Amino acid sequence: QVQLVESGGGSVQSGGSLRLSCVVSGYTYTYYCMGWFRQGSGKEREGVALISSSGTITYADSVKGRFTISQDNAKNTLYLQMNNLKPDDTGLYYCAAGSWSAGASCFGGAWGQGTQVTVSS
Repeated sequence: QVQLVESGGGSVQSGGSLRLSCVVSGYTYTYYCMGWFRQGSGKEREGVALISSSGTITYADSVKGRFTISQDNAKNTLYLQMNNLKPDDTGLYYCAAGSWSAGASCFGGAWGQGTQVTVSS
């Protein structure tokens, strides 16, 4: 059974940066995509960024130019570098591994427990 464990969340001021990490362990399986979701208070969960097994990267329009997704296969780790953070970026950020995608959302596999990101103005 695959496990995804996120870390790196925290509280920053508007304009600040954070780097999230997601360590993948357990059952070894080549997923079609790996990605990040977020869910703000009172909002639906939304896909933020994903990277496919072929290396194709997709971002939500709201984070283009500010967020960068990457992975280190040797460390089984997925990253999300977040720059120029805004209060609207506040939310619980989840790592996901999946078998299909729609836009910047990666579905059909496993989820982590999430790491909280809070951006103050």
